[in-house]
Amino acid sequence: MYKENIKNIENLITNYFEGIFHGDIIKLEACFHKNVNIYGDIKGVDYLKNINEYLEGVKNRQSPKDLNEDLKMKIIGIDIMGKIAMAKLHVPMLGYNYYDYLSLVKIDNTWKIVNKIFTHVE
Repeated sequence: MYKENIKNIENLITNYFEGIFHGDIIKLEACFHKNVNIYGDIKGVDYLKNINEYLEGVKNRQSPKDLNEDLKMKIIGIDIMGKIAMAKLHVPMLGYNYYDYLSLVKIDNTWKIVNKIFTHVE
């Protein structure tokens, strides 16, 4: 069961990375629970959005793919306990060096992101 959960979470995170990288809001939205909170610290400026605001921002910016960036996003670690998990990710893109922490929950046998916090590190 553990290996299956890891594989399913890795697939979810791959879709998350591809959604961000390509600006694919349909793929990206499918990764999140509808009540997700997204909080970030970008160079000392607070970022707090709900899923609709977040997706609107992704839709209205140039994607890293459109800017000819390489996809360098990677999983640093995943910790699973029962139906909950945490993932730490490195998400360099658009001139930022982001680190994401995702809280995940297995609902109806499907993993979803229920909380995202991130920061930019110089």
